[in-house]
Amino acid sequence: MFDTLSDRLAATFKNLRGKGRLSDADIDATAREIRIALLEADVALPVVKDFIASVRERARGAEVSQALNPAQQVIKIVNEELVGILGGETRRLRYAKTAPTVIMLCGLQGAGKTTLAGKLAKWLAKNGHQPMLVAADLQRPNAVQQLQVVGERAGVVVYAPEPGSGVGDPVKVAKDSIEEARRRQHDIVIVDTAGRLGVDAEMMQQAADIRDAVSPDEILFVVDAMIGQDAVTTAQAFLDGVGFDGVVLTKLDGDARGGAALSVAKVTGRQIMFASNGEKLDDFDAFHPDRMASRILGMGDVLTLIEQAEQHFEAEQTAKMAEKLLKGGKGNEFTLEDFKQQMLQVRKMGSLGKILKMLPGMGEMKDQIDSIDDKELDRVVAIINGMTPAEREDPKIINGSRRARIAKGSGVEVGEINQLVDRFFEARKVMKQMAGGLGGMKGGMPGMGGFPGLGGGGKKSRGKAQQTRPGKSKGKQRSGNPAKRAQEEAAAEARAAAGADAAFDPANFELPAELKGLLPPDQK
Repeated sequence: MFDTLSDRLAATFKNLRGKGRLSDADIDATAREIRIALLEADVALPVVKDFIASVRERARGAEVSQALNPAQQVIKIVNEELVGILGGETRRLRYAKTAPTVIMLCGLQGAGKTTLAGKLAKWLAKNGHQPMLVAADLQRPNAVQQLQVVGERAGVVVYAPEPGSGVGDPVKVAKDSIEEARRRQHDIVIVDTAGRLGVDAEMMQQAADIRDAVSPDEILFVVDAMIGQDAVTTAQAFLDGVGFDGVVLTKLDGDARGGAALSVAKVTGRQIMFASNGEKLDDFDAFHPDRMASRILGMGDVLTLIEQAEQHFEAEQTAKMAEKLLKGGKGNEFTLEDFKQQMLQVRKMGSLGKILKMLPGMGEMKDQIDSIDDKELDRVVAIINGMTPAEREDPKIINGSRRARIAKGSGVEVGEINQLVDRFFEARKVMKQMAGGLGGMKGGMPGMGGFPGLGGGGKKSRGKAQQTRPGKSKGKQRSGNPAKRAQEEAAAEARAAAGADAAFDPANFELPAELKGLLPPDQK
């Protein structure tokens, strides 16, 4: 949704790079470009004015003029101001001291309240709660039935005593739901109210009556991130007519400019608490202003990526994979079956494009990321499923006839089998090198051999180690200087007592050629 804004800001900051000092003209030009970017993104005009004034004032202050890298300091200022627009710190739900906690949803019709009610309920259930949905939208045709379907998909209970479609009293339903939740021991009640087609006085009064009947702990205003400047107008109308405690953004995966939705928190003084960015019930999470600002500026969102990985990756299975990569050896290799399981776990995290966009620096590869086909993973899984257990265990045995059989069984060309096997071996090699580097550098670094005293490394490194072993060295082993020889013998005894690797002798150690090249001529 914020791709256009991100691109414009990235182009603006690019012009600042390489400048050792920023003049007033540079600051004014940057502020002008940022203002245009925000206005094009549909951010509310009062918000843009305050934002630009703050950025310009801070950019002319000491924090930029005395900075070693003024361009980075300006980006830091813009990031902090964006966080301020989005609400500052992350706002958490307030829970009632005595259950149940009552959460009331309100907003315009078509904003996605009913689906969002199911998403919120599922999110709360995953966090250890027992939510109950309440069908208090008795105006819209089939709204009750829709909530029941959503509740069934989310695996939560739905309280729907009235058929809806114009039949029933929504205030009574909402009030009775509290006692029903206590009876069934639900700790959270989520009340789905009727949407409004606009600033409708009658429907606004109904929402106020429901509020008075259930005394909600949280009133959440659900706003469609794609509706433009009307989001701010409607939010202010609801704030005056009913009041609300927090904002929920829906349809963040859309292609609209979405800047108006970012203005809601600043205009109303109510923070954005949750965001929905897809059609699936899992496409929902708490809203973090700092992370969203980081995404808009193209700096990724690593924390959210880590949280999603922790949710979807099984810790025990991941630990086994890491152990395989670290240990290696015959009978303990990373196999195609392991490769498949890892891909399936990645698939649970959602779209590959969304995952990659959370990585820093991926904004410049937006077109390539958008062209990624998520079905490619399914195709790879189908190919691996077409192999025998022995072939998955040891891909080296996959000869020409086996490849033809696998291709026929999985409905692909033989060339795709060749590509998969080749990519697998390359990936395994890279993962081994990375695992070796992270696991105490036992595997060494690519192209630099192993580190002394830790084993591993390439052939050159092992050869060097063998030359320093007693009795096999071709060079002199003991110094002719009695004092130096005594020091060597004392050092050897200390290493032996500490159980150090005898393969490493400081007297004969030489840096790898790759590292030697980095040293000044007088130190090589």
